[in-house]
Amino acid sequence: MKNKTNPRRNFIKKSSMALVAGGVLPHFSAKSYARILGSNERILASVMGVNSRGNALAQNFASQDNCDVIHICDVDQRAITKCIDALKERQTVGAKGFGDFRKSLEDKDVDALVIAAPDHWHAPASLLAMKAGKHVYVEKPCSHNPNEGEILVQAAEKYGKVIQMGNQRRSWPNVIEGINALKAGAIGRVYFGKGWYSNNRPSIGIGKETEVPDWLDWELWQGPAPRKNFKDNLIHYNWHWHWHWGTGEALNNGTHMIDLLRWGMEVDYPSKVSSNGGRYRYKDDWETPDTQIINLDFNNGMTMSWEGRSCNGKNIEGSSVGVLFYGENGSMLIPGGDSYTIFDLQGKVVKEVKNTMKIDARNKMNPAEKLDALHIQNMFGAIKNGTTLNSDMDSGHKSTLLVQLGNIAQRMGRSLEIDSKNGHILNDNDAQKLWGRSYEPGWEMKL
Repeated sequence: MKNKTNPRRNFIKKSSMALVAGGVLPHFSAKSYARILGSNERILASVMGVNSRGNALAQNFASQDNCDVIHICDVDQRAITKCIDALKERQTVGAKGFGDFRKSLEDKDVDALVIAAPDHWHAPASLLAMKAGKHVYVEKPCSHNPNEGEILVQAAEKYGKVIQMGNQRRSWPNVIEGINALKAGAIGRVYFGKGWYSNNRPSIGIGKETEVPDWLDWELWQGPAPRKNFKDNLIHYNWHWHWHWGTGEALNNGTHMIDLLRWGMEVDYPSKVSSNGGRYRYKDDWETPDTQIINLDFNNGMTMSWEGRSCNGKNIEGSSVGVLFYGENGSMLIPGGDSYTIFDLQGKVVKEVKNTMKIDARNKMNPAEKLDALHIQNMFGAIKNGTTLNSDMDSGHKSTLLVQLGNIAQRMGRSLEIDSKNGHILNDNDAQKLWGRSYEPGWEMKL
């Protein structure tokens, strides 16, 4: 457990003594002092959605010397209790539980909201947090659909808050080194990049409509999504494979790899997008593809592709996840960890930089805690010192959008022509209907 003094308490004590000595009686509350510029050396965080990945994030944030997690928010009361208990091993400050994260946002002491709720919550919760004056750390994907991503980009500018997406590889040192080498010409002009993810996920079966468990606030779990009846095979992870709430494997894991490809190839919006695949392995309630190949063509003579296999875990290039860049003079592999390898045109290793720690890309809760802490600290630097974010919302939205366009092409069953200036779909009214979504009345996203 980290051993931390309380700078807010020390500041208040010293300031009060000084005021009394000067003949002035202090009249500010502890919260008032906490908001004085310079008095707050730590970020006070609230974490939303802590059943799995959010639990790991809460523990990681709590482990940072310049952060305390003071609120845990979840619609599952069991998850709140479990997470608060886990934090006792990470920090000396106790955390308070909230069934409704909006109550947490009302607390002026909260500096930042960390969002790891289901995908349909990412953008709406981010917007509500910024409106409440909070900074945001939102897990990928930053949005459920393209329209939400564009709203977040506008909101970040309008409300002036720091918002960082959880594409943590942007802050991993060896990955940064590899991308910089790529941009400096390590393999010459890059013209093709491919990414992949594989796993051996089981069937989710055929769900039955049952009574909502007494530990779950099903109404708030659905939040901005139009209402549906509860099924016994949906909570907590299988919502990923339903279009109504989730975004499939493409955004669940493909976002990371597409982001690396876009970063290394220095591209923004494609001119053409296609996708092939389907739900092949099992016959069950799973709607999104378990096998999918997304292709994106760019006007500057570049192409990238992503291969997702949710139900066949055969590795590619020795890794369940990774990207491979192809250039005029060779290729560069960035597998699942913080490493990279440069090859010449004959496949001979030119340079290899290895992992400094073991990473399990299939661990859906906490694959790389120490490396991810670098991404968290990058956000803290932006909040406290105005340093540049490794993944601001404009960048995060662009990477998310590329995979969303792949999913739209998949659902349409045809390729899409794209405006390379802004990423919008051209001349396809039916596809355009998937640019946004309908909301439960009262939950619409409004700037």
